[in-house]
Amino acid sequence: MQNNMLISNIEFLPGYTVTQHLGLVQGSTVRAKHVGRDMMAGLKNIVGGELKGYTELLNESRQEAIDRMKQQAQAIGANAVINVRFSTANITAGASEILAYGTAVVVMRG
Repeated sequence: MQNNMLISNIEFLPGYTVTQHLGLVQGSTVRAKHVGRDMMAGLKNIVGGELKGYTELLNESRQEAIDRMKQQAQAIGANAVINVRFSTANITAGASEILAYGTAVVVMRG
């Protein structure tokens, strides 16, 4: 995968000009909860505090969705993805999808 793929949550990249619009790209992952994380979450619900196991799970899921979106963008010739957004959805009890999507473009400095 291209390591220098530019990603932005705004509609442009400061210092760059969009030279080609390639369309929508997306990446997603569906993750299920882990029994060990559920038990720890149950304890945290009693005493309060951050559910670190779920925080880690969501961070890993977001990164995987971004990586898949970047791969799709690279496959169609993009060197940047602008206007990136995230969406989540419950798939079944205990499983959720994280979707990253944006507009694949070719940009150049200036």
